[in-house]
Amino acid sequence: MDNTKNIVVVGGGIVGLSTAYYLQKAGHQVTVLDKSDISSGASFVNAGYLTPSHIISLAAPGMITKGLKYMFNSSSPFYMKPRLDREFIKWAWYFKKSSTKEKVAKAMPVIRDINLLSRELYEEIKASGDLGDFTIGDKGLLMVYQTEESRDHEMEVLVKAADLGLKGRELSMEELKAMEPEVDFNAKGAILWECDRHTTPPLIMKKMLDYLAQSGVAIHKNEEVVDVKASGNKITEVITNKAAYKPDEVIFAAGAWTGEISKKLKLNLPLQGGKGYRINMEAPTGITMPAILMERKIAVTPMEGFTRFAGTMEFSGNNHFIRKERVEAIAQGVEHFYKGLHISEEDKKNAQCGLRPVSPDGLPYIGRPSGFTNLVVATGHAMMGWSLGPATGKLVTELVSGEKSSMDIAPFYPERKF
Repeated sequence: MDNTKNIVVVGGGIVGLSTAYYLQKAGHQVTVLDKSDISSGASFVNAGYLTPSHIISLAAPGMITKGLKYMFNSSSPFYMKPRLDREFIKWAWYFKKSSTKEKVAKAMPVIRDINLLSRELYEEIKASGDLGDFTIGDKGLLMVYQTEESRDHEMEVLVKAADLGLKGRELSMEELKAMEPEVDFNAKGAILWECDRHTTPPLIMKKMLDYLAQSGVAIHKNEEVVDVKASGNKITEVITNKAAYKPDEVIFAAGAWTGEISKKLKLNLPLQGGKGYRINMEAPTGITMPAILMERKIAVTPMEGFTRFAGTMEFSGNNHFIRKERVEAIAQGVEHFYKGLHISEEDKKNAQCGLRPVSPDGLPYIGRPSGFTNLVVATGHAMMGWSLGPATGKLVTELVSGEKSSMDIAPFYPERKF
């Protein structure tokens, strides 16, 4: 029996493209629709980490309090712009309800499992040669701290992670210096997560787009979904500003915009765009290790051809407005940790931003909403979208193809209660 399906994937970020990758491998006919030219956004500006160590979800106890504290400081690492927006207020309430120790503890093994699955799939994609040559840095990830309070916090995570079989260890300043001989840190020490990896997202995205196009996947750029029609429990038509499609299956993987598209089907999908920024520096920095500068919440990644500094979580609606004070805060934070490093005005001027799709509990939405038999939702990955792209694509493909799932996806149910 032929199980080949005609599938429309809405969204051309890492989740949408990974989904297209595995769907075409399974023999399906795939069309990817994206309202942009797929050259910018969260999948291009992120820190490129594969992070099993990030087992504490964004909805951690105390985060809403921090957000309220920072509400009137637009250069803070975690910024919620004050606004009377019903969707945002509802999301913030769900976020607060999710921010309990019990819920965070329950989510930890789930986050570990999907991260480890995705890390393995990245390795498989690399080994397959499908995307040609790209690097997966396996030196781990440094958590660099300047205060004992930050050290103690990360050591608590280290203990919890060890219980889940994830490897990490504390480094002395001597060990840190030996690891980064060209760097003069203004820090008290660091913790090394040996289980983490790093990549160069813009390179992988380009290679993935090229591979999919050569493999028969139809990539439609600058094509926006304007309506979705359904009859009973089945989607019958996806209408864009350029064409109409009548697919067998539809995948909503449009990142921060998935919530808006879902409204066309009266689906309740609490989701907010969390804006992140990046500065690329092509001048030599001497940095060879990816690092998170803990007190400033900044991610540093040596990529292929440049060093990237990324960070901040800004909830100000779905827009690509760049707040210069936030870019400046990243630059100052980097210079505060790396003695002698200077980020030029030109590099700051070329900063870009992207919107991460954030669910209230920090877990992604992966699964079929109850009202439709031919729709799968794949979004809400918060700060782990890049890390979890391949795993999400694989899980969606297994669901569509009726195969046994690589892991239990019940915790990711799109209509879960908050």
